[in-house]
Amino acid sequence: MSDEGAEDDEGVERRSFTITSALHGERLDRALAQLVPEFSRSYLQQLVEAGAVQLAGRPATKASAKVKAGDAGEIELKPTPQSQAFRPEDIALDVVHEDEHLLVIDKPAGLVVHPAPGNWSGTLLNALLGRDPRAAALPRAGIVHRLDKDTSGLMVVARTRAAMDRLVQMIAAREVAREYLALAHRPWEGAPVRHVDAPIGRDPRNRLRMAVVDLQRHPGKAASTTLELIENADAGCWVRAKLHTGRTHQIRVHMAHIGHPLVGDELYGGAPAAGLTRQALHAYRLAFAHPATGVSLAFHARPPGDLLQALAAWRLRYNEIEWPPGQPPRA
Repeated sequence: MSDEGAEDDEGVERRSFTITSALHGERLDRALAQLVPEFSRSYLQQLVEAGAVQLAGRPATKASAKVKAGDAGEIELKPTPQSQAFRPEDIALDVVHEDEHLLVIDKPAGLVVHPAPGNWSGTLLNALLGRDPRAAALPRAGIVHRLDKDTSGLMVVARTRAAMDRLVQMIAAREVAREYLALAHRPWEGAPVRHVDAPIGRDPRNRLRMAVVDLQRHPGKAASTTLELIENADAGCWVRAKLHTGRTHQIRVHMAHIGHPLVGDELYGGAPAAGLTRQALHAYRLAFAHPATGVSLAFHARPPGDLLQALAAWRLRYNEIEWPPGQPPRA
């Protein structure tokens, strides 16, 4: 197993190790993956190729080299964006509700939820870790569902493991109501309410997208959305969407599937319009029973300024019609 390590002034950790009998004859990269399990094998291969591994007194430069029991070595573990991703950051959050069990936040468009390639910092997860050190004890800092980077609106985040487990169960059981407002291309035709039941999977022609798929030919999962027209414009429509399942990009895919791609959603056939360049989707309502007390909770969030300006550009109304009686939006 790996022995003690030391860190220099530049943050590079030098960790010594000894090849055990169980690893005799194994590839070097596979052995290192066992000895230094907190780093990925691909990253360890890169370190070998960079000359950051010493084995039996000599630099090891081939990840495929076979190791021998008893060989001693040292590895320099240099920080990577991925290894530093789960760090607290001082990022302001718009907190709609807070108690000892959970948070409800109004996420701005542009904020990534989880660290990922291209966004290893500055995420909601980093903000949660910076806001409350106890979040580090929870998987994903308590995040139980996500919104796309450019989708704004309400999210619930757990603050305890018990609340997290219960919220995950409730979402899986469709006991959390999530409603969205969307601005889409082309005026709505036909019945004002439409139920879309169309399975979603990875687009077989473009792996970067999701798509409505034939489950007999391609992998995917059932997906159900209720869409309701609020008001038409000459160039498009203002729509309320209610999720009954939680598939990746579900509203975006279903809206494009019925011929109404979202304004600004170029991945699914939309285009910038009415001054809006990001996808015109806002999670405006979130309702569920409190995971600890069982009390019914309902939260609403007014669309952000860019979406309100787009509505005005298309001469669409934004008023109390979007809100249940007696439950006005937050100012």
